[in-house]
Amino acid sequence: MKSFVGLYGLGVMGQSLALNMASKSYSVSVFNKFDYERLTVPFIEQKGKKFKIQGFPTLKEFVNSLERPRKVILMVTAGKAIDEILEEMIPLLDKGDIVADCGNSYFKDTMRREADCEKKGIYFFGVGVSGGEKGALTGPSIMPGGNKSVYDKYLKDLFDAMAAHTTKGEVCCDYIGENGSGHYVKMIHNGIEYGDIQIICEAYYFMKEALKLSNKEMAEVFRKWNQGRLNSYLIEITSKILLKKDEKTGKDLVDVILDKAGQKGTGKWTSIEALHLGVAAPTIAESVFARCLSAIKKERMEASLIYTKQVQQWQGSLKEALEDLENAVYASKILSYAQGFDILRQASREYHWNLSLGDIALLWREGCIIRAKFLERIKHAYSKNKSLKSLILSDEFKEDLNTAQRGWRSTVSTAIQSGVYMSTITNSLQYFDGYTSKRLMANLLQAQRDWFGAHTYQRIDGSENEIFHTDWEGMQEC
Repeated sequence: MKSFVGLYGLGVMGQSLALNMASKSYSVSVFNKFDYERLTVPFIEQKGKKFKIQGFPTLKEFVNSLERPRKVILMVTAGKAIDEILEEMIPLLDKGDIVADCGNSYFKDTMRREADCEKKGIYFFGVGVSGGEKGALTGPSIMPGGNKSVYDKYLKDLFDAMAAHTTKGEVCCDYIGENGSGHYVKMIHNGIEYGDIQIICEAYYFMKEALKLSNKEMAEVFRKWNQGRLNSYLIEITSKILLKKDEKTGKDLVDVILDKAGQKGTGKWTSIEALHLGVAAPTIAESVFARCLSAIKKERMEASLIYTKQVQQWQGSLKEALEDLENAVYASKILSYAQGFDILRQASREYHWNLSLGDIALLWREGCIIRAKFLERIKHAYSKNKSLKSLILSDEFKEDLNTAQRGWRSTVSTAIQSGVYMSTITNSLQYFDGYTSKRLMANLLQAQRDWFGAHTYQRIDGSENEIFHTDWEGMQEC
């Protein structure tokens, strides 16, 4: 009996996806190149139920175990490994077979692989999958990109069954577009995630360093926030993390974790792509820089011994400070999403994808890391105005951002005066101030560029296409 689908790669995510598909009554073949023993481990049988999963010791046997057209899901480390697998596997496939990369591959690598596979008659899909180990097992958010007719005929039902569903039964999976768009949308998801995480961490740090709250008190703040407009997966787990005890020392676990953050590159890719497209995304970029800064722990320790910060101790109403902080967190969160969707909007034009931004927001309501209450509002904003340039300009968030300003500014001011590092929330406010300014300082910048490089400039009293150049050194000063 041939299997409906094959899964290559049995790390934590691969095992979870295999179980997910098998639990939906799909027969699954699995293969793991470097560890055949992993094919026979008890994950094939759990809680007294044996799933339709069979493992194979060789790639050829694995490929031959699949019904045609063969459908192979790759769940391996992104990068060179994908190319090596394709080089080895494609000669074993037939025209019309399907390979779906469900890892965090760079979208331009996916474009290249799709084009290479197409020459050989193989359909290659770049599929964004978000939700971590638990999401992969119980239902992730899925963002597939590739040939639509092939997707609709052979993959849609499988992915819909695997994906997370809302309480209303709506599936968190939808076809994104062609050639790399699925991985692109997942990349932006992760960029927004970087911003979201850093904003929350800065709120924690502000409460700890400036307001001097205990972990238990902070956990209660996050718990209350999660009951309101900040309701989200990340706020929820933060409230629980702060209460977790370390079995070794008995201390709060968060206090014995080294303040040195890791990253896998998707936030960096998002920031680079924003620069490539000419889209300002300082909230997302600053969240990447914050991780880079955390990574140089030894240098920070050395610098802390050299410099004594001249700070003002915070004094005031704790209730007001927490209300201000909640406003700052919420407003910054809106801007993290706004910048991510600005990148998607520009990419849709650049790569001719015709992305549906409102529908993409709905994919992230369940299963993924950035699932949050207000994603429905993002969908509503784009549904109300199909040509919406930015979430900042939408009626949906206009009142929220206006109301948040006083508390946002107060929080940033307090952080600066207290010597508390709060770069992402601060940069979000600076971006907001720049975006909402009728006139910025770029007029002087253009004059400088014209002086030293004859780069020309436009005039406020000129037409849109008119350009001017001045002989600055030849002008007579007044």
